[in-house]
Amino acid sequence: MSRQVAQVDTLFLHEDGDDYRTVVERDGQRLFQAVLELKETDAGPRPGRFRIKEGTSEEPRSPDEFVDIARRATRIRISQQTSQAGRQRLLDMLDGYQLDAKVVRTCRFCARDGRYSPITSETAIETDDEAICPDCAREELDRQITMQGSMSASARERLEELLLDVQDLDRITNLLEGRLDPDLTKFDEISATLDDVDPVPVDSLSLHPGIQSKLEGRFDELLPVQSLAVENEVLNGRDQLVVSATATGKTLIGEMAGLDRVLNGEGKMLFLVPLVALANQKHESFEERYGDIADVTIRVGASRINDDGNRFSPDADIIVGTYEGIDHALRTGKDLGDIGTVVIDEVHTLGEEERGHRLDGLISRLKHYTETHQSPADTQYIYLSATVGNPGQLAEKLRAQLIEFEERPVPIERHLTFADGREKLDVEDKLVKRAFDQESSKGYRGQTIVFTNSRRRCHEISRKLQYDSAPYHAGLDYKRRKTVERQFADQDLAAVVTTAALAAGVDFPASQVIFDSLAMGIEWLTVQEFEQMLGRAGRPDYHDQGTVYMLVEPDGVYHNSMEMTEDEVAFKLLKGDMEAVITRYDEGAAVEETLANVTVAGKGAKRLNDRMVGEVPTKHALGKLLEYEFIDGLEPTPLGRAVTRHFLAPDQAFLMLDGIRKGRDPAGIVADLELRDEE
Repeated sequence: MSRQVAQVDTLFLHEDGDDYRTVVERDGQRLFQAVLELKETDAGPRPGRFRIKEGTSEEPRSPDEFVDIARRATRIRISQQTSQAGRQRLLDMLDGYQLDAKVVRTCRFCARDGRYSPITSETAIETDDEAICPDCAREELDRQITMQGSMSASARERLEELLLDVQDLDRITNLLEGRLDPDLTKFDEISATLDDVDPVPVDSLSLHPGIQSKLEGRFDELLPVQSLAVENEVLNGRDQLVVSATATGKTLIGEMAGLDRVLNGEGKMLFLVPLVALANQKHESFEERYGDIADVTIRVGASRINDDGNRFSPDADIIVGTYEGIDHALRTGKDLGDIGTVVIDEVHTLGEEERGHRLDGLISRLKHYTETHQSPADTQYIYLSATVGNPGQLAEKLRAQLIEFEERPVPIERHLTFADGREKLDVEDKLVKRAFDQESSKGYRGQTIVFTNSRRRCHEISRKLQYDSAPYHAGLDYKRRKTVERQFADQDLAAVVTTAALAAGVDFPASQVIFDSLAMGIEWLTVQEFEQMLGRAGRPDYHDQGTVYMLVEPDGVYHNSMEMTEDEVAFKLLKGDMEAVITRYDEGAAVEETLANVTVAGKGAKRLNDRMVGEVPTKHALGKLLEYEFIDGLEPTPLGRAVTRHFLAPDQAFLMLDGIRKGRDPAGIVADLELRDEE
């Protein structure tokens, strides 16, 4: 043994019951561990028994061997976790051989397993009123995670970073149970930024007196993004793509340009949005703000099913519409009169798989309409978006000048915490209450938008919240949605719970956004959708800052087709780059848009296809249209007209046609269509 331990760096002693666990190290590596028993003698404590441990067995050695090892050790260390009496016995024993020892803070978990792990204030991790080393803390955290279920590497890495940062294992494991700890859940903060733009005074605009007086009654000077647009000739008819964060004032750019043209007799304004709920909001807003100087009407998708003419007037000065509502008017040959300005809000919809090609086609068909139905054809197009990953490229495709403004009016804190479906409801209730109980420096209580992935879940969450709240989704009738909007604006509601599908443009001045789910239906959110939704947190005229909470279920999915888990998606969204807005065409989309272009433009359909944002395989699409008997030459057949009037994809059309020819019950045909969509 003496030869084996000729070089000993450290002799470590740790109390273990009535005995002392002994660890012998050289060059940082453990040579062996042993058990030391002390006995009382007239000279004081002395080694009584000494046993070398080999696995589960112990080999007795002479107590003198321990003394020999101690004398050869460069340093002798005693665990601080050894009792005061135990420490004193060891020190008295070593003093009897004229040996010095130092009491050090060590990891009990390591000592229990026969390892010497000194810890300092910089490395100690607190747990259960004691300190352990980082390695043992990580092992314990992994054990807790395994008990909760699986977790992505990114989520584990995040928790380990927090563990080393706060040096408190219990606080980290509490996060796994959905407990709120703002210092730990905070992922980052998006600072408020102010670009250096000289504001344009409103009284310098020289607009038509009707709109000029309204603006002067509301503002002294334009906001920065509005000033940029004006300086770049938006009021002189220039087409623009305006990309700027939520609540920076983009909408007013379109209003100024459009109303000025309306009042100067240069054509009406079309203001287009993707959803009926948004169209209703804009229609009411425009009616209230400009109804005394211009006629306002609305045209939404439902008009193609039940158009009684009571709400829509093509002769109105301002037409607020959904993309589908206006497209249906074009596809069916309705006369929209002379159009001076087209404002397309949420233009990043061009990048969406389901709706992107329809907006692309609509823009091309609108341009064809204004070129062929009015003279001079000088309609101005203004495109608005808060989230575009490739603004320069998109502006070029749209043949518009890019106005890009990166100001964020208020800072936004982004928080991430882990919770399962049941725990999420409890966390949401606490967050909503905490926000509503606080008041900003501007005198507004904190209100919350909770985004989730289904209408059913909207109602479930709203019922669980103790403070007044309401579900808000496309399944509610117009009157109910308007009631919710008014109650929220009056601060009678602490929260609204809405679907991710209604995220674009939902106009609730909330201080807090909670993601109950990171999915839209059974599809994970994109970075663009996520940024659009979190941008709803914090308004400059209401709040000092915005707060975003992502409630993430480790290893959670909402459909077995999802390849990623919710915790994996969370870090992809937090760290990801904004996706480029690119309109992609599969065969069905190419056939649908080409058929609509043939219906609207006949022989000019190829020219409409060529100027669309996406690349449309025109020749192949025309071949398929002939094969399907949707067109005859370059004219739509009656079947083709029916297909394009109802926005049907080819497979939908053939499924319906087959059912009709076989005399099937209409309800059965609809059921087949629903089943096809689900598949």
